[in-house]
Amino acid sequence: MTDFKICGLSTPETVDAALAAGAFALGFISFPPSPRHLSLDKLQGLLTRIPEGIARVAVTVNADDALLDALLAAGINTLQLHGHEHPARIANIAARYKTPVWLARGVATAADIAAAIKDAAPAAKLLLDAKAPKDAALPGGNGLAFDWRLLQGLQIPLPWGLGGGLDAETVGAALAQVRPAFVDVSSGVESEPGLKSLAKINAFATAVKAA
Repeated sequence: MTDFKICGLSTPETVDAALAAGAFALGFISFPPSPRHLSLDKLQGLLTRIPEGIARVAVTVNADDALLDALLAAGINTLQLHGHEHPARIANIAARYKTPVWLARGVATAADIAAAIKDAAPAAKLLLDAKAPKDAALPGGNGLAFDWRLLQGLQIPLPWGLGGGLDAETVGAALAQVRPAFVDVSSGVESEPGLKSLAKINAFATAVKAA
């Protein structure tokens, strides 16, 4: 079965629902422009609900070391970089913090995917998301998909995930075309921007398990 990550969680109830549904990773946004952004205090409270063995992922955008220090001190155990971090910065973060670093990249073309794979060499995992529109305030969580057929037959040399435009209705079609190590969902399990739906989390998990 393909693993799944629920990203942009913000309440105790939705954290518990994601855990009960079987998510291997839970994502928390640390980027103030996002409606899913959490303060460090609120983040720390949510992280105490998560048992060992589950990836507690902080999603950041061009974060400095001070923010990464604070996130790890709060209980984060995985860093997801969703900005314009270059390979040397990714390698530096991985070496400095001795913690898994995932690289997220927005893609729309085969060239974008090739560049993302190259940049991800120092990372533990690569998340391929849909490229945000030029006028979008957020690099992810926009509810858009890219052409999954671009991934067919590709040899990606590290564990990789698929994001963008996924929900309970679309994830089965995605997994029929490609087999990532995991899928990542945020807006696709929301009742409104920034607020996850317990029913949609459960429906998404059911769809992934059935695919």
